[in-house]
Formats: sequence, structure tokens, C-alpha cells
Amino acid sequence: MAHHFGVVAPPFPSHFRALQALADALVGRGHCVTFLHQPEAARWLDSPQVSFHAVGRTSHPPGALARTLRLAAQPGGPLDLHRLIADMSRATDMLCRELPRALDTLGIDALLCDQMEAAGGLVAEASGRRFVSVACALPVNREPGLPLPVMPFTYGRSEKHERVYAGSERTYDLLMAKHRRTVARHAARLGLSPRSGLHECLSPYAQISQTVAGFELPRRALPAHFHHVGPLRPATPSHREPAPRLSPDKPVVFASLGTLQGHRFALFRRIVRACAPLDVQLLVAHCGGLERWQEEVLWREGATRVTSFFAQRAMLSRADAVITHGGLNTVMDALVTRTPMLVLPLAFDQPGVATRVQHAGVGLRASPRFEGPRPMRAKLVKLLEGSGFATALARLGGEVEAAGGTPRAADIVEEALRP
Repeated sequence: MAHHFGVVAPPFPSHFRALQALADALVGRGHCVTFLHQPEAARWLDSPQVSFHAVGRTSHPPGALARTLRLAAQPGGPLDLHRLIADMSRATDMLCRELPRALDTLGIDALLCDQMEAAGGLVAEASGRRFVSVACALPVNREPGLPLPVMPFTYGRSEKHERVYAGSERTYDLLMAKHRRTVARHAARLGLSPRSGLHECLSPYAQISQTVAGFELPRRALPAHFHHVGPLRPATPSHREPAPRLSPDKPVVFASLGTLQGHRFALFRRIVRACAPLDVQLLVAHCGGLERWQEEVLWREGATRVTSFFAQRAMLSRADAVITHGGLNTVMDALVTRTPMLVLPLAFDQPGVATRVQHAGVGLRASPRFEGPRPMRAKLVKLLEGSGFATALARLGGEVEAAGGTPRAADIVEEALRP
């Protein structure tokens, strides 16, 4: 039976790309898929097979998405964090108000809901539609004895660790108070049981994660309908700038801070200065975040090549190490290519990703704020010279390759909708 799926996700490019890959796979099986969000979010879709329906034209006029992206790119200080949470609350409020009518108008009978946007699950449950939760970032599923993904803690099982994790969870909930009130208000308005957190808005039918079990911290309480499928990627990768010619005699280091964080010139400069004394070829991808003069400074100070984009999977296959912000897409690709990682977590779930990289033995962690070129260089040398990461990379890389990816996710979605 063919279905018309609605997709509800935060308006961030990495989330839309992952869900678009899943949407294309479902369209290829005879279904229809429509993304729903503020008008400007349509820019993140480039598939002719997938539709977009704009909601929130009044509350989210032109320029609203640029504001969201600015806040997401710099969530460091308390005031900026407060603004970002308020922005998330406005988006959830708008979607909870406008989705019900839009879903009825479009004839949407099922939803794919990003875990990071509570509105999809709330509206789907209230309307009696089946829905699947997708963790494009680290899963938000909570479990006693595990740190939240946004918290910068190493993993441990002592009583002290558990007290710290529980205390940080309470702190997080206080910080998210405005958003939690928005979720609670709409849950009550829609006639649902009381709830306020993202983790309380997940599907009882199927939950899909872009991670694999071996990369996660030890879990004991995931529901039976939770599935690790590995990265959601399109069947045909998008074309990027071809890899430059490189010397076969020198190690290659690939550095990328992702789409939202590619503007961090000072951090890229520290990376270049860390690599400059080493006999390596450093390739920097800033995803359009730097200006031409900044590219030239990095090149003059020692980078081999600085550009907006490389074909990431191909570049990681050639690289001997990768320096990354800890974006889940980059890390999963690095596992597949067996490339050791130096993770500089900047925001969102990246601290949790860095914790998992270190715990799994596939890389090292460095502070993006306090780590100078010299200590960063020492960690990079360990990655380049040590063989201690190879076994874990081979094991986890094989697990990602066998996880099923987008086709397996499409199977799970279809299975979840069967009577």
C-alpha cells in the first residue's frame, strides 16, 4: 500500500539531507513524501522527487531562517543559548499550530519525525497517524547512567559519574525550560498525556538511528522498536569538487568543521599551525564559511589546499587522519573509511560524539577553545603514528557497512505502517 509521508525536522541542512535520502528511497518504492516547514527551509531540498509545503509564513517570514542559522552557528554564551532555545520553541509552537490543517489538506497519512523536533510526534499522535522517529543526530533517548549527548563528559559507571550525569540532566532541563513549556502546553491542548521533553515525543512504532550499536555508549534500555541502521545517504552521491593531486609519499590530514561551523577562521588557523611543522598534506574544507582572503591566509600559513567542499567520502578514504567538529555525518564516514579522528566538539551533540569516538577507541578529543597548536599537534601525531586505532576502526567500520543504511531504514518505515 502506498503512503503519503510528511517529514518534520529542524531546518538544518544536515538533517534535511539525511531525511531526503530516506524520502528518495521511499519514493522509489511508490510512496509520496512532502517536507513541511517554514518557507525558506525549502532551500535544503534538491530532489525533484520530494515535495515541500510551506507553513508558518506569518511567524517565520523571509530572514527567519538566517537568524536560526546564526544562532545555531554560535550557541556559546548564555544569552545566545537562551535565544537559540527561544527560537526552537517558536518553531515547535508554529508547527504544532499549523501542521494539523496542512496534513489534512495534503492527505498525509504518516509522518517521518526528526527526534530533534517534538512537534511531529505530538501532532501525529494526536491525529492518530503512525509515525517513525529518526535520530539524525545522536539519539535523545534517555537512560540512567548515561550522559546526555550535549554534555561534555567522559563515560564511566561509578556512582560519582552517575551523580554528575543526573545533575547535568536537571541543568539541561532548566536551560530548556521555555521549550519544555511549549511542548507541555501543546501536549495538553492536543489531548495527550503530560510530557515536556524531546525524549517523551518519540514513536511507539519505530525509531531509527544513523549510528550503530558498537559506536554507542553501553545501553540497556532501548525499546525493541529502536533500530541502528548507520548513515542515511543517497543512492547517488552529489558531485563535489574532485580531490586534488597529492603526493603519495606524505600523510594526508583532512580538516572540516561542517556546514554550520565552517566560518570559524581562528580555529582553522590553529589547525593549520598545528599541522605546519609536520610533514603532512593538509586539506581544509570550510563548506562556504570562509572568505577568499581567509582561504589565502590559511594557504600561506601551511595548508595544502583550502576550498569550500571536497568529495568527503573520497577524501576520507585518502586521508591518514581527519580533524572534525564531531558532526555525526563526518564521523560515520570516517568509520567506513577507517580514518582515525581528532574531534573538536563545538555545539549540540558534538560533545557526545567526541565522547563516543574516544570511548570506542577510534580517535582522540581536543578542546576547540583551549587547545593550542602544540598539544593539538601531539594528538595528531598519535593518530598518524600509532596503530592502536586500527582494530577498533576495522570493527566499527564493518559494523557501519553491514547496518543497512537507507534501504534498511526504508524497510523499517514500511514495516512500521503495516496493520
